[in-house]
Amino acid sequence: MRTSIRTAGAVTLAAALLATACSSTETRSGAGPAAPVKLGNIRLVSYSGCDDMLAGLRAATAKNVGPWGLGSPPILYAEARSDASAAKVGGAAPPEHSTTNTHEAGVDEPDLVKTDGDRVITVNRGVLRVVDTATRKVTGTLKLVDAEQAWAPADLLVSGDRALVLFSGGGIIPYGAVAKRAPSPGPRYVLVDLSGEPKVIGSLTPDGSHVDARMVGSAVRIVVRSQPRIDFPETGPDLSDNERTRRNTEVVATAPIEAWLPKYELTSATGVTSDHTVDCERVSHPAEYSGTSMLTVHTLDLSQALAETAPISVAADGDTVYGTGSSLYVTSNPRWWWPRSIEPASVEEAPAATPTAAATPAAASGLDPAPTLLPEPTPTPSDTPPSDTPPSDTASPTPTPEEPPEETEVHRFDITAAGAPRYVASGKVPGRLLNQYSLSEHEGHLRVATTSTVGQNSSSAVYVLDSGTLAERGRVGDLGLGERIYSVRFIGPVGYVVTFKQVDPLYTLDLRDPAAPRKTGELKITGYSAYLHPAGDGRLIGVGQEASEKGRTLGTQVSLFDVSDPANPRRLSQMFQKDSGSEAEWDPHAFLYWAKTGTAVLPLNSWTGPEQTNGVALVLNIGDSAITRTGTIVHPKPKPVNDTRFAPYDPGIRRSVVIGDSLWTVSDLGLKVSDLKELADQAWIPFS
Repeated sequence: MRTSIRTAGAVTLAAALLATACSSTETRSGAGPAAPVKLGNIRLVSYSGCDDMLAGLRAATAKNVGPWGLGSPPILYAEARSDASAAKVGGAAPPEHSTTNTHEAGVDEPDLVKTDGDRVITVNRGVLRVVDTATRKVTGTLKLVDAEQAWAPADLLVSGDRALVLFSGGGIIPYGAVAKRAPSPGPRYVLVDLSGEPKVIGSLTPDGSHVDARMVGSAVRIVVRSQPRIDFPETGPDLSDNERTRRNTEVVATAPIEAWLPKYELTSATGVTSDHTVDCERVSHPAEYSGTSMLTVHTLDLSQALAETAPISVAADGDTVYGTGSSLYVTSNPRWWWPRSIEPASVEEAPAATPTAAATPAAASGLDPAPTLLPEPTPTPSDTPPSDTPPSDTASPTPTPEEPPEETEVHRFDITAAGAPRYVASGKVPGRLLNQYSLSEHEGHLRVATTSTVGQNSSSAVYVLDSGTLAERGRVGDLGLGERIYSVRFIGPVGYVVTFKQVDPLYTLDLRDPAAPRKTGELKITGYSAYLHPAGDGRLIGVGQEASEKGRTLGTQVSLFDVSDPANPRRLSQMFQKDSGSEAEWDPHAFLYWAKTGTAVLPLNSWTGPEQTNGVALVLNIGDSAITRTGTIVHPKPKPVNDTRFAPYDPGIRRSVVIGDSLWTVSDLGLKVSDLKELADQAWIPFS
């Protein structure tokens, strides 16, 4: 089960929106700290050959087989749709411009729009477009999938005149190949030449699921997760769970090595396709592993032809990727399959009925004419203790007497050399990560923030690991007892952690001594920040949800914190928009902060207010001590599409980019160019 910024944040926002439509619930006493999990190193070991690998995988997989095969009974989840540059040779320097909001400087992350100042490159509804920023005209278009597959989420990585389009979902059929090729079994990565009219010059199609990717220079590392290709027998209602498990175990015992070995397909610029399998000698494993997942790291150099991807694999699960200029970290929770109770949203009273369409950000219906700018109140702690999570009343098909401890495995790879990464070390920490921002490498150490839950007890902690061995050097715990982490940000030797259940403690951490990290300050306010962004000069921006003192979420808030004194963090200003949500809460790529002018831009959806302002870009000015509202940008309404084969167009603004003195905003419909200071319209570039 993958936990990404997009999906984890979408679940968070969905819970927040649900809270506004639920009746009040009774809360119970707060939970105590979770019992610690013993830390230890995990050493990855290579198999001696395919026979050794097969025996080990069969044995490990058999331990995890149940009546439903691998994992629990199938449950359907709704997932929120998610939908580097070079200067001109011999020409003038490109205008000053923003880049994708990434975790680490110099490490690019996939997103739906990229710019080098001279060009804006987008991928939208299966079409790649190149826009000249001087003429503000589309100069190149490349259709990658048919219109019927416009739903397929895609992102971009760009280096010079090469773009990599990442289709993260399976079932993608290349444009024009409907009659010639079946849908791909997994994600598809398409290499595009941008030097003239855009054209495809190669593709990679792994048999698995997309986890994430990072790019340093022109080298892209793509992480893919695959599961054993084992066909378990159909079972009727007359069979017991024990009998189903026995039959499934017998199937695993006879499965061939090909069931586990990761497979992928390469297509050249001429359209010639070749099938590949990762060699047994390039697969490693931890001392303990489930046998139910395989992680593969593919390496693509965008400056070269797509001839090979130098894959290496690990017999482990993976859900979160974090990268620096020299390291690639992949983490996993080996107990992700364990059935857990769902934390209910806390509410204080039964609010007015909320339209069903407002249950997701994409369906939000408007924006209040003017968000409320609140002076900073004196924080008052809630007089109601945090509520416990009630135990799940859904019985597991095969009950287990004791829940296994939550822990996260961390694998580090060295990516300083060209070609395949080099495995360095593995380790584990108690609890679960929120997202990649829970990880940070600094001066030879990796900081990891997790929330541990045992029964009804939960607490959070930050662990400091030696990046060479991933052995623990120090820890600071007991953060947010009875709560869970909602956001994390590490800035040099300082850490910031936000936990939430009914009030939002913002913790400041001193991490200068890896062996003795410590909590230095705490600020309790209502609501929470789901994303934290550094603003320089001891300032921190928080984007999240305001909430009542009893935990009922009320709408989007943007906060400006003064963290110059680690012992006394303060909130200087707050922008609050009632009944609203922002994609920036779960996907930081949607947040833009242009430090030169103090401009912050984020998408905003609201389910109260004028319909024509649905999916606006809210533009704020972040000063030294206050947040002021500059205005909003709105894209035109789409023409109605009656053909049910095509996904509806969404006029909601998804991203924003600064180029020179202009602000560019992106939606399904096109690009709008506005004056950065006054927000006056300068151009509209439709996506026809």
